[in-house]
Amino acid sequence: MLAAVGVWLYGGTDRENLIAPRGRHCGRPGHGAGCGGSFFHTGRIVISTYSLQAGQLHVGDGFIPAERMASATWIDLLRPTVEEELHVEGLLGCELPTREEMREIEDSRRLVARADALLMTTSVMVQSESEYPRVDDVTFILTPHCLVTVRYAEPRAFSLYAGRALADAASCEDGERALSGLLETLLERVADHIERVSDDLDQMVHAVLAPEEGARRTGPLDYAGMLRRLERNQTLIARSRASLMGLSRICRFLARTELEDRLTSSTRSRLRTLQGDAHSLMEHTGFLANNISFELAAILGMVNIEQNGIIKFFSVVSVVFLPPTLVASLYGMNFDLIPELHWHFGYPWALLLMALSAALPYAWFRRLGFL
Repeated sequence: MLAAVGVWLYGGTDRENLIAPRGRHCGRPGHGAGCGGSFFHTGRIVISTYSLQAGQLHVGDGFIPAERMASATWIDLLRPTVEEELHVEGLLGCELPTREEMREIEDSRRLVARADALLMTTSVMVQSESEYPRVDDVTFILTPHCLVTVRYAEPRAFSLYAGRALADAASCEDGERALSGLLETLLERVADHIERVSDDLDQMVHAVLAPEEGARRTGPLDYAGMLRRLERNQTLIARSRASLMGLSRICRFLARTELEDRLTSSTRSRLRTLQGDAHSLMEHTGFLANNISFELAAILGMVNIEQNGIIKFFSVVSVVFLPPTLVASLYGMNFDLIPELHWHFGYPWALLLMALSAALPYAWFRRLGFL
């Protein structure tokens, strides 16, 4: 299991060695007035540092001292405060994006090549196992020394990759491999969700349309439940497509000619493969979106068919019982001069007439196939 590693915020005597100069973030959107302040003890897990030492990947257990930066390959910031950002910025020598800057949607703001780092922001799916999946922004900052990730959500792909990296240190021996590994894990998670949606859609279409399934059914289908499943599948597909588009843009950005000298050939090859996988998965999400539309129309069509069957049944019943009702109404009139009123066989005759008047329309409807 991946060990939890945190930075404990407190006021200490070595603060000047851990925090960037006072006022670096002052005036930046999304940050309060306490710019350049001290660390306060909160007990939150904020900064996780993965460093390669003697061929083994070690996880830091607190703030990042300067000597650990030499071997750090991945620094993960989860919901950082201003002070925590200042601390990491002072060690890296580059500015981290704010929460508001991460929400920008233009590619020119989300994919930036700086002299000291490559900054890439993308949307990834979070809470995918819950009732309401959503997307949140994650920033990858690739520096010459290590990879830095800034996030305000907890995609499961991060914990999965961290566990793999601890088991295989070679997969996180530098920032480029950490970036490639994280992107691949994010893509694998999206692919898993797409596969589950595809399987669920296959089950629903057989339950709704397959005649052999309908013959073995013991009760009516839960169409309301199916519509809710379709809604969740549609949400998963939409969130998956947004994640795939972001991953594809990052790969396309890193494949730019002017960035060739910043990445190794093996990394560029992995990214090309990743971009191809993302493109094929996006095409598959389009196919699944069409399937969802088809199954929605099929479910609504089956609901209409069943409603029409119910209406047809009651219509036939009303027509069958209309002639007997007419006979009963005729003999129920309050007139003295009704020939059969005092007849000895008048009552059996009325019953027989009503039965025949009901049987004839019933036989006719059976012959026409209405029943």
